[in-house]
Amino acid sequence: MRLPRDVGGEDLALRLSRFGYLIVRQTGSHLRLTSSRTGRDHHVTIPVHKPLRLGTLNSILTEVAGYLEMEKEDLIAALFA
Repeated sequence: MRLPRDVGGEDLALRLSRFGYLIVRQTGSHLRLTSSRTGRDHHVTIPVHKPLRLGTLNSILTEVAGYLEMEKEDLIAALFA
């Protein structure tokens, strides 16, 4: 599945909440999300831009998929299908 081209930072943060990520703070134009789903904390920073650059979105999704121990394509399908 291709990466969507029109995803903003706040939209991505909302979609990641399905996987246990919570916004813990905002500093300037960046959100900090934390998840403790697998027993260890994982932090990810998302810029609040609309739309996110494809490289930035790809990097965030790769990092989250690694933490959740799932394929990136499966994560993309679950978030944007």
